[in-house]
Amino acid sequence: MTRVYLEAIGVFAPGLQGWAAASQVLAGECAYRPEPLPKYKPAHLPPNERRRATALVRLAFGACEDAVGGRLEDAAGLASVFAASGGDYGINDQICRALARPDRVVSPTQFHNSVHNAAAGYWSIATRSRASSVSLSAYDFTAAAGFIEAFTMVAVEQWPTLLVLYDNSVCWPMQGKRPITQPFSAALWLTPERSPRTLAAIAMTLEHGPGAETPATIPALELLRHDNPAARCIPLLELLARKASGSVQLATAGGQWLRLDIAPC
Repeated sequence: MTRVYLEAIGVFAPGLQGWAAASQVLAGECAYRPEPLPKYKPAHLPPNERRRATALVRLAFGACEDAVGGRLEDAAGLASVFAASGGDYGINDQICRALARPDRVVSPTQFHNSVHNAAAGYWSIATRSRASSVSLSAYDFTAAAGFIEAFTMVAVEQWPTLLVLYDNSVCWPMQGKRPITQPFSAALWLTPERSPRTLAAIAMTLEHGPGAETPATIPALELLRHDNPAARCIPLLELLARKASGSVQLATAGGQWLRLDIAPC
């Protein structure tokens, strides 16, 4: 069993804009109304980078900046794990369309934004961070892979780490093969030691054998959890919003089960 501590939470998704408001919905205190997200304007990106930021980068920043709040100087020392199941589908679609034309002209900005660590790169610019960063993808198991990587960095390397789970909706025709219809992002500030800001302790265990993923308790949020791989963390967020102890189970790519045990502090 590996234990880390949760310092802050950020959420940015339809009907869950910011942890302060989202926690009331996740706790069942307010109705879930999945209204479309506005175009997020990253507060900490320089103007040039802000103009170049894609919808996926802005989605990630919505959760990151919510988690960090006014503690940008502290965020500069955070390692990071950016976990997205398939990267920037919108930009990849635009590049594929450009390559299908006779002139095959690809925008340098689009090519720059097509790499899987684009969001992590923009975040390092915003925070001026030189801390270690990992960008990963594990398809539908990306949330579990992100937790495993982040817990390793925190528990083994003793690095405070920002775990960012994010996936945008997929455009046509890609949506026919990858049916993600709603955007979702969440950011968890994890630390190796408890502090006065600690919200909860989270212990991780890998288990073998038969099992099932933990569903969300709110039916509409269960639909979102199934729709978007990043939203697999919703049952964890529900426990945190309710300040309740409990366990959440996520499937991993290796046939194991990741169990997260939450204890409020």
